[in-house]
Amino acid sequence: MSETHMSLAPIALFGYKRPEHLRRTLKALQVCAQARGSELHVFIDGPKHVGDRPAVEKVRALVRNLKGFAHVLVHERAENIGLARSVIEGVTELSRTHGRVIVLEDDLVVAPGFLTYMNQALLRYQDEPKIMQVSGYMFPVAHSERVGSTFLCRVPTSWGWGTWERAWKRLELDSASLLSFLQDPGQQHEFNVKGAYPYFEHLKLQAEGKMDVWGVRWYASMFVAGGLCVYPGESMVQNIGMDGSGVHCGVSRSFEVDLSAHERWQFPDRVEESATGLESIREFLEGLRGEKKENAFMRVVSRMSAAVNRLKRVAACSVM
Repeated sequence: MSETHMSLAPIALFGYKRPEHLRRTLKALQVCAQARGSELHVFIDGPKHVGDRPAVEKVRALVRNLKGFAHVLVHERAENIGLARSVIEGVTELSRTHGRVIVLEDDLVVAPGFLTYMNQALLRYQDEPKIMQVSGYMFPVAHSERVGSTFLCRVPTSWGWGTWERAWKRLELDSASLLSFLQDPGQQHEFNVKGAYPYFEHLKLQAEGKMDVWGVRWYASMFVAGGLCVYPGESMVQNIGMDGSGVHCGVSRSFEVDLSAHERWQFPDRVEESATGLESIREFLEGLRGEKKENAFMRVVSRMSAAVNRLKRVAACSVM
């Protein structure tokens, strides 16, 4: 099939109030070989507070005369609806009208081969019901060479991904309904990537209204359906938003990767989860738990040290 814009998936890019992050995202995306043949839809949420308006306006100005793509369509919202609803509605709209969609946010820098990889995978598995997502991001796992060029895994990611209308239709937005399918402790253990990450607890918080995210509901929908995600062996996406500027992510360097320079990929013929790929991701997520415990310990030590120093200053003042 020729790679004209008629055969390429549309790109949904979600932005809000980070113009410099978005500038880097767009610059990297424009370098992709298939950018000029791709239709880009930029969804910009409305300001949540009056103080957000100047940054939101900078983002809007940045994309209004954007070049380098087959078509650029900007969707500006007057009101703020939040990232979760923005993504759900935007992906629903584009997957319905185009059958498939590639999804990015304003803090993701992609490799030059990103669009080629995504479109090849979306075409390769478009009629395979068990495969529900293509991920562009790959965790910085140890010994990444073991997982191969690409592999299949139950866990999706939200940093540069794609899906089809047939799969996205299976998204269940009711977290309580999803929880009802995950009552067995064994299922919860598997859902939590064999106990490595508290996805089930996040789903419970979502059901209780204490979180507002779409990703855990999508993962739960996939898990309940027995769905799989396509991963590259080397990441095609780098998240540059782990600097404290985002809504959901704090400051962290744990997810930093070296972007892949690959231009060709071998996709699995057998539609089954890779035990090696799953174990690699499990080990990485397990390592995050240890890192968080260490960071929490260091924060306690830091607070204790600060308290001791305050007491010393008080004592010194008393002596004087």
